[in-house]
Amino acid sequence: MAAGGEQQQAHRSGAYKQKNKQHKHGKHRSKGEIGRENKGKVAVVALTKKHRKEMRKLDRKNKANQLRRNKKDLVLTEKRKLGSRDGPPHLVAVIALHSGVDAGAVTKILKGEGVGGVVHEDQGVTGAMDSFGLVLLRFKQRFIFYRPDTDDLHSLLDVAKIADSLVFVLESTEGWDSYGEYCLSCLFAQGLPSHALVCQGVADLAVKKRTESRRALSRLVESRFPEARLFPVDSEQDATLLLRHLSAQKQRRLGFRSHRSHLLAQKATYIPNTSQNGTGGPTTGLGTLCVSGYIRGRPMQVNRLVHITGHGDFQLSQIDAPADPLPIVTAAPRPGKPERDVEMMDGADGDVNGNVRLLMKADPEKRESLQAEAEVDPMEGEQTWPTEAELEEAEEARKNRRVMKVPKGTSDYQATWISDDAEQEEEDDDDIDSCDDDDDDEMMEDMYGDNESQDAGSEWASEGDDDDGEEEEEEEGGEEISSTGRTGAHQKYDQDMNEAEEGEGLRRYREARANEMFPDEVDTPLDIPAKTRFQKFRGLKSFRSSPWDPLENLPLDYSRIYQFQNFEHKRRRILADAASEEEGAMAGWYVTLHVVDVPFSVMESFQTGKPLILVSLLPHEQKMSVMHMLVRQHPSNTEPIKSKEDLVFQCGFRRFRASAIFSQHTSADKHKMERFLCPDAPTVMSVYAPITYPTAGVLVFKQRDNGMQDLVATGSLLSCDPRRVVLKRIVLSGHPFKINRRSAVVRYMFFNRDDILWFKPVELRTKWGRRGHIKEALGTHGHMKCVFDNQLRSQDTVLMNLYKRVYPRWTYDPYVPAPLPWVKREQPPALYDSDME
Repeated sequence: MAAGGEQQQAHRSGAYKQKNKQHKHGKHRSKGEIGRENKGKVAVVALTKKHRKEMRKLDRKNKANQLRRNKKDLVLTEKRKLGSRDGPPHLVAVIALHSGVDAGAVTKILKGEGVGGVVHEDQGVTGAMDSFGLVLLRFKQRFIFYRPDTDDLHSLLDVAKIADSLVFVLESTEGWDSYGEYCLSCLFAQGLPSHALVCQGVADLAVKKRTESRRALSRLVESRFPEARLFPVDSEQDATLLLRHLSAQKQRRLGFRSHRSHLLAQKATYIPNTSQNGTGGPTTGLGTLCVSGYIRGRPMQVNRLVHITGHGDFQLSQIDAPADPLPIVTAAPRPGKPERDVEMMDGADGDVNGNVRLLMKADPEKRESLQAEAEVDPMEGEQTWPTEAELEEAEEARKNRRVMKVPKGTSDYQATWISDDAEQEEEDDDDIDSCDDDDDDEMMEDMYGDNESQDAGSEWASEGDDDDGEEEEEEEGGEEISSTGRTGAHQKYDQDMNEAEEGEGLRRYREARANEMFPDEVDTPLDIPAKTRFQKFRGLKSFRSSPWDPLENLPLDYSRIYQFQNFEHKRRRILADAASEEEGAMAGWYVTLHVVDVPFSVMESFQTGKPLILVSLLPHEQKMSVMHMLVRQHPSNTEPIKSKEDLVFQCGFRRFRASAIFSQHTSADKHKMERFLCPDAPTVMSVYAPITYPTAGVLVFKQRDNGMQDLVATGSLLSCDPRRVVLKRIVLSGHPFKINRRSAVVRYMFFNRDDILWFKPVELRTKWGRRGHIKEALGTHGHMKCVFDNQLRSQDTVLMNLYKRVYPRWTYDPYVPAPLPWVKREQPPALYDSDME
C-alpha cells in the first residue's frame, strides 16, 4: 500500500510497441527463389498507385475491344444470314425515280435465264404489280423483288420501311424528276436502308460517249448519294453484277425496325367470324386474317400485339409454320429419300408433305390488352371521411385564412400574385365567361381583319379603276382588240383554282407576317375587362427560373392517357429486353399469323395490290400518351403552318392524323409555344398519340381539301412526356404619354382602373430593354404611372408578358386516306408568252 491510502495501478502497454530488427543470419532468399515460390503471384501491396491505374486502363481497353469484337461478329452473322437458308430472303424494292423510265424493264432482265437463278413467279407478294422470288444457287442467296406503285406515296414509304435494299432506277441524262426528288426527301427523312443506283440506256450510246454519260450522271446524283456507284442494267451480265452487289453490300441498321419483329404479307386469307347465337351467320365485318410471310428483325411473340400499318392494332391467336415456299436446294436428293428444303430450328418448318405445324398458341392470361386509353372514373377524386385531427386542422386553417376574391377558375397557386386591393367593386362570378385558345386566335384574327378588308377593298378598287381606264383608252383609240385567246388561256389557268383556298392562304400569310413583326402582341379589348378576358393568364418574374407546377389544372383528356415515371429508363430496359429475347418464332422462319377481329377492309386493301405490313409492338406501345417530335420545316414548303392545325404524321410504322401544338426546343423546364412552324429553327410538335419508343423518323404532311398531301416538315421522335410544360405568351402593349426621369405615364394598355390594379404585380418591360412596374392608377380611363430602371425614350413601347399553359387537341385518327396520285397533281398549264404581252 502506498502512503495516503492510494492504491498503485499496474502498467498498461500502449498501442505502439517497439519492434526490434531481426538478426541477419545471412540465409536470405533471392528474388528468383521468391518468384518461383509465389508462381507469378504478386501481392497487392507490391503494386503502386501508378501500376494499379495502368492495370485498370488495360482492363478497360480489353473490355472495349471485347465488346467491339462481339458487335462486329453479331453484325457479320446477321449479314451472312440475310438471304441464306438460315435467314429471310433478301427483300429488294425496285423504285423508278423518273417518269421516263420503266422499273419493270429492270425486273424483266433480272428474271432472264442468263442470270442463272430459279424464278418463282408465285412466291412474291400476291396481288402486287410486279413481285417474284429468285433463288441464286451460285451465290447461295434468295431474293424477293417487289415493285411498289410509285404514284401511291403511302405504299412506297411502307415498303421502304421493311425492305433490305432499295434499287433506284434513274434516267440516263436527268437522273430524277421533281416527283423523284419529293420521294427521296421522304425516304431520307424516314430512314433510308441499303440502296443501289441503276440506269438504263447507256448501252445504246456510242462506245466513246458511255464513260462521259456515266460521269455526267454521277455528278448529278452527288448531292443525294455522294459515294454511290452506278450500275448500268442493259444485259443479263449487268444484272448478275447488280445481284452480287446486293448480296454483299453493307446493310444499314434502322433503329425503329431493328428492335421490333416485322413481316411483309406474301399471302393472306380472310375467315369471317360466325355469330354466337347458333345461326352460323357472319357478324358485322370482323374476322380472322391469316397472313403468311417471312419474319424479320426480332423473334415474334404470339402474346404481343401487332400493328397493321394504316389499319390499327390487333391481337394474335396462334402462329403456324407451313413449308418454306422459297428453299435453297444445294444438292439433288438421294434415291429413296425425299427432297429436303430449308431446315429450321426446333422443327419449325412444315413437314415434307406440306402439312402446317402449330408453333405456338396465345395464352389469354398473358396476352396483352388492346386497351389504349385509361378508364376515366369521375368519382376517383372523392375522398373518404376525414379523421377528427384533420377536421380540427381544417377548421383552424379556415379561421386563419385570408379571404380574397378571385375570378372563377383561379386556383390557389394562381392567386399568390394577386394583391389585396385588386378587387374594389363586387362582381358576379357567374357572369365571367371562361376563355380558351380559340378566343385568343380569334382576337389575333380580328386585329388584322380590318387591315385585310381594307387591303382587299383597295385592291378591288384599283382593279376597277384600271378597267375603267382601259375602257376609256379603247373608246378613245377606236381600235378593236380581240382578246379571245387571252381570255381562254386565263380561264384554262383558273379552272383548277379554289378561291376559298386562295383566300385562306392569304389570311394565313398575313397572320404569319404580323406575328413575325409583332410577336405574340394582342390588343386589349374595349368591351370586356382585361382581367376577365385574360383570367387564365399569369405573369412570371423570370421565364427561366420562376416555378410552374406541371400537375396544376390538368385538362380532362389527361385522365385518359398513360405516363411513365421515368420514360428514358423504361425505354432502355424494354429495348434491352427486346434485344436479348430468344423465344418465339425466330427471324427467317416462314410463318402464318392468325390475326383476330380484323375488319374486311384490310383484306380489300391487300387485294387491290397495296402492301400489307405487320409489326410486333413492344410493351405499352398501344397506349395513348403525349408524344413530342423534333422537326424542321421542309424546304419545299412555303405556306405557313399554324399551331393546332390538322396534320398527317408518319412516325415509325404508324400513320395517323392529329392536331399538334408547336413549341421551342430548349433544355429548360418551360417551353414557349410557337403560333406558326418556324422555317429556320427546330420545332417541337406535341400530340396525343400511341406511345412509340425512339428512335423513329417522323414525316409531317398537310392534306388539302382536294386530297393532296404536301410534305411540310421532317424530323425524329423526341420523347413521351405529359409533364412537359408548354406556355402560350401574349404581350399587352402601351405607349408612354408623359416621360419623367425614372417614371412615365403609360396609356392604351388598359382602359379602366380595375384592370390596372389587377395586373399591378406583373413586371413591365420595353422594347429598348427597360424594366419596371406599375406604381399607381391615374384616373379611371386606363392611364397609369409606371417606374422604370432608367429613363424611357419617346419612341419606346411598354410591354407586359402574360402566360398560360396550353395542351394539344384530342383529334387522333389512325385512319388516313390515301393521297391523290401524282398524275393528277400537275399544275395548270402556264400562259404562253404571247398571252402575257
